[in-house]
Amino acid sequence: MNYKEDFPVLNEGIVYFDNGATTLKPKSVIEKINDYYYNYPANTHRGDYKISLKSSDEFEKTRTCVKEFINAKSNKEIIFTSGCTESLSMIIYGYFYNKLNKDDEVLITKSEHASNIVPWFDLENKLGVKVKFIPLNDDYSFNIDNMIKEITDKTKVVSLAEITNVIGDKRDIKKITEICHERGIKVICDAAQSAGHIKIDVQDTDVDFLALSAHKMLGPTGVGILYGKEELLNEIDYGKKGGGTTISFDSKDEIVYKELPYKLEAGTQNIAGVIGFKEAINYINKIGLDNIEKYLLDLKKYLVSKLSKLDNIIIYNKDILGFTVAFNVKGVFAQDTVIYLDKYNICVRGGDHCDKKLKDEIGINNTVRISLYFYNTKEECDKLVDALSRNNILEESLGV
Repeated sequence: MNYKEDFPVLNEGIVYFDNGATTLKPKSVIEKINDYYYNYPANTHRGDYKISLKSSDEFEKTRTCVKEFINAKSNKEIIFTSGCTESLSMIIYGYFYNKLNKDDEVLITKSEHASNIVPWFDLENKLGVKVKFIPLNDDYSFNIDNMIKEITDKTKVVSLAEITNVIGDKRDIKKITEICHERGIKVICDAAQSAGHIKIDVQDTDVDFLALSAHKMLGPTGVGILYGKEELLNEIDYGKKGGGTTISFDSKDEIVYKELPYKLEAGTQNIAGVIGFKEAINYINKIGLDNIEKYLLDLKKYLVSKLSKLDNIIIYNKDILGFTVAFNVKGVFAQDTVIYLDKYNICVRGGDHCDKKLKDEIGINNTVRISLYFYNTKEECDKLVDALSRNNILEESLGV
């Protein structure tokens, strides 16, 4: 599987292993965005002239494309946002802020992204809800039995990433939702790391809400999706209101809002980005998600097998079936390793990866993260391993 010719930056000799932060964009996505700006750069759902109608039509075609991609029931269940972070905030502040009471419990884990922890902490401060962490396995993966043990009659919501952004473990969202719904508990799925990597079927999993970002699956930055069951989305009251959301507002007591999805899409959207997102989904569909998942699992196994032979490498998620490798070079600060690898045109991420609670589990603040995607190759993995096998990593990173 090699699609490098479709990604202009890869022709510059770069090895890009930071796909968990954002993926690269194929030419077809870039060209579709340029086509909008060149040929019909009008606003959507506001004009009755040709290029505005064209803009609106292309925008709504993306909504249909997303609906089919995650198998939602209706276009009304697909809300465009600026990204997964905003989608989660809309769910947490727009729905659960108005539903939860003092001492109600929210279950998450310490391996969640900041966007799925910090807003809950905020509700803990403002409403007196209790945020509880589901204990992880010894390898930092999710344990469904531990979740069941943490559930009480006060548990109202379980909010989890389908695939975590550092450890990379995959959670069984369908089973989690089944268990939770039997107990009247709502489920939120953070699909930032799973969308574009594995198949998502919201009707099959029966999840209540789901959030994803376009830029982590070949699409443009500044575009996200909030999926929710229609009856739940209708109960969201989010602070972002205004243009495009109303039919009339004769007075403060006579505001008439549009139906879904438009009532939750205030203001001018990232039109070019949304239109480009459809091309990203089309590109992924042509390859096939089953093929992508299989390729990535095989590639991670290959990379781990190579890294495991190096005495100077500590791997934190060696046995996890995922698409990321979290590691450190012994005696070298994570960011120094990143600087060192950049000298070889190898792009990786160093730091806490917006997951500041995970340090409680692994006992270290910062790691180096390799996050793979289908345009990565075994040859690139070999180049990385060769660079890490050298004895002067610290000296080179510091310019000594």
